[in-house]
Amino acid sequence: MPTIKQFEDLEVWRAARALTKTIYRVSSTGQFARDFQLTNQIRRSAISVMSHIAEGFVGDGNREFQYFLAIAKGSCGEVRSQLFIAFDQGYVALNEFQSLCQEATKVSRLLSALMKHLRQSQMGDR
Repeated sequence: MPTIKQFEDLEVWRAARALTKTIYRVSSTGQFARDFQLTNQIRRSAISVMSHIAEGFVGDGNREFQYFLAIAKGSCGEVRSQLFIAFDQGYVALNEFQSLCQEATKVSRLLSALMKHLRQSQMGDR
């Protein structure tokens, strides 16, 4: 397994970045773009996912990293919940909603896997 030297090397951070990019794209068009509160909130939630992964990685060890990953996972859940609002309001079509939820779920699973790996790691703090 390659050594991870910076947060940009993490698959989960790259997936969170892709999710954020998609959220920005989708929330920039049509009625969605005119719902300023929802647009702001879903973007902030997506930003929070990738930001907390980065913040935890550069922090002070595995325990702190796990803490920030847990926050990122919560923010990922917020993104999914907000996608339901967007769908219910007719801002996104069913196929796009399903694709976005799958993307967010993938990020959440990657976060869970990394958290589990860190808990089971015998290496202790980095």
